[in-house]
Amino acid sequence: MMESHTVSVDGVPVRWEETGPGPATAVVLVHGIPTSPSLWRDVVTHVKAARCLAFEMVGYGESVPAGQGRDISVSRQADYLLGWLEAIGVERAVLVGHDLGGGVAQIAAVRRPGSCAGLLLTNAIAYDSWPIPSVRALQRSGRLLEKLPPTALGPLLASLIVRGHDDLATAWRSYHVHWRHYAAHGGAALARQVQALDVEDTLAVGEALPRLRVPTRVVWGTADRFQKLSYGERLAAVLDAPLLRIPGGRHFTPEDHPGLIAAAINDLVRTVRAG
Repeated sequence: MMESHTVSVDGVPVRWEETGPGPATAVVLVHGIPTSPSLWRDVVTHVKAARCLAFEMVGYGESVPAGQGRDISVSRQADYLLGWLEAIGVERAVLVGHDLGGGVAQIAAVRRPGSCAGLLLTNAIAYDSWPIPSVRALQRSGRLLEKLPPTALGPLLASLIVRGHDDLATAWRSYHVHWRHYAAHGGAALARQVQALDVEDTLAVGEALPRLRVPTRVVWGTADRFQKLSYGERLAAVLDAPLLRIPGGRHFTPEDHPGLIAAAINDLVRTVRAG
């Protein structure tokens, strides 16, 4: 069972969900769009002997209100994450990122290498891999998205989530988990999120990635329609990391394949401790 916590970081309320023994290795899990810390709900049950902290990006999930009037770009989320780690007294952590969260993890590791004990990326944004065409279309929609009623917003979100899963039953469970935040806050929440996305955030750190000297794992669904396998292969090469391919896996690997993601985290934690 994960417990919810909130701390103020320079006046910004930052929320996370936590489970696991306090003194153990800290594993920070970062979600993407359109998800929240609940993305990791089935992963954390399989992570052994580690303190799991599922960070909620400002302006997402329960923290949608905190994003109003604030910079919620991927670059700024890395700053929020680093400030949050300092605020809760975690000096070093294994950073695990999916989708946008993978971009946040890359940027945080580059900006403060000493805070990153290890890095795991699964179907993450990188370089110029994003925003995907459907998200670019939402960016162009402007005020139409802000005013979209729940009867139209729900099917739009469902389409995005279903296309990202290789297991249909899991896809619908995922939709009901993540939809509630948008049902509560409407299209304005999604509009703020997509308008904040800027590919320059990951391009700015791309050349620094080969200089990261931390144990790394890359896990990728080979049939991902959003973040292509070629980007996973590129990340594995520049980070000198093993690449675990999930045959037929699509985008939302933490929900479709939580056991595989957890196994990769456990392996990475063992490597970090051995080093």
